Amino acid sequence: MYHHVKKLMFTVRVDEPDPRFGNMLLEQFGGANGELAAAMQYSIQGLNCEDPDRKDLLMDIGTEELSHLEVVGTLARMHLKPSKFDRQAAEADPLIAIAGGGGVNLFNSQGNAWTADYLKITGELDVDLRSNIAAEARAKIVYERLINFTDDAGTKDALQFLMTREITHMKAFSLALESLAKPAFSIGRIAPTPGLVDQFFNDSTGTGDHGEIDTRGPWNEGGDWVFTESPAIQAGGDPSPTAAIVTESSPPADEAGLGDLLIDELRDILHAEKQLTKALPKMAQAARFDQLRELFEVHLAETEAQIERINECFQMLGQSARAKPCKGMMGLVEEGQEIMSEGEEKEDAAADLALIGAAQRVEHYEIAGYTTARNLAQQLRHSAVVSLLSKSLAEEENADQLLNQVARSLMSVAKMPAALEQTE
Repeated sequence: MYHHVKKLMFTVRVDEPDPRFGNMLLEQFGGANGELAAAMQYSIQGLNCEDPDRKDLLMDIGTEELSHLEVVGTLARMHLKPSKFDRQAAEADPLIAIAGGGGVNLFNSQGNAWTADYLKITGELDVDLRSNIAAEARAKIVYERLINFTDDAGTKDALQFLMTREITHMKAFSLALESLAKPAFSIGRIAPTPGLVDQFFNDSTGTGDHGEIDTRGPWNEGGDWVFTESPAIQAGGDPSPTAAIVTESSPPADEAGLGDLLIDELRDILHAEKQLTKALPKMAQAARFDQLRELFEVHLAETEAQIERINECFQMLGQSARAKPCKGMMGLVEEGQEIMSEGEEKEDAAADLALIGAAQRVEHYEIAGYTTARNLAQQLRHSAVVSLLSKSLAEEENADQLLNQVARSLMSVAKMPAALEQTE
């Protein structure tokens, strides 16, 4: 929840109010690169984020941006104050003076209303982090330009503070993106077409009237780059194109081999899920806390539905729904049985935390299996199979997140056993 403290994050002082500059400041109040847009973008990304660590980062910075909005709004209002009573100042921007009463509102320096179109939210964490890095860079430049247009010392100090925090946030978002350890150009789940992805099209050709020329650099030569003359020139019959355009929509693949891999993976998952339908009731019975017990019971129903989906996948692929012994899951189930036995001698919170650890190892194993199977199905263009596997994968990922939430609650309980006894 939000809690407002009646104190600015940075104390604002204006020695010489300048209504025209106050109007410029509205760019960072209700503009595309302003503080409200940043606060909403990061906070909504945070609400959607299933990664608890980076969710915390997004909510922290989103909340700080609301504090920055308050600083910018206060600074703008102080500069706009003369427009309340001075006609010459009011004429500088009648929208502010007449419609807004000389105060701030949700529009930019040109009077354009704030819009949610400013927000960049994709639901893909790495893509959103890249957007946030760019947003902070744009905001930094806007503050820099504002600093250059004022001589008021107090205003410069406030803007310097805000500009510096943009760099702080850029660093945080950049390191959060780096810590995901994803390849730089691995965006989404579907791989780009080999060959085509490394072709640079020389589409702006020849020399211009102002010295424009075709240039080469690390952006179009060296490494894996293939420099390709303009497709339009090739179509027009250029006798010596440097390379043919790669139009293959997907890489050549041994589809029979991939199909066998998919069937093998599905049979492995099927056996794993069948083992879980036997293990989950025991885990529910062993759970000491109702929240964890209910979670296991819900996931049992999900697991049974997942088995039905796998059988449906086999039917779509024209294969028999025959399970293949999954030794990995056998080991995890056996380990879980040992943890339940050892838990009989532990305190309630500790026993359930150990049980959650066993359950999460199972979830991560299943997530890996479903991810591999779904990716194979995508490559083979079995869209209906992809849809079924994606639904099961989402359930496994959600179950893992729910286990995380229960674990956090139990960790608090483990630290305060006396408080728990009083509530019971």
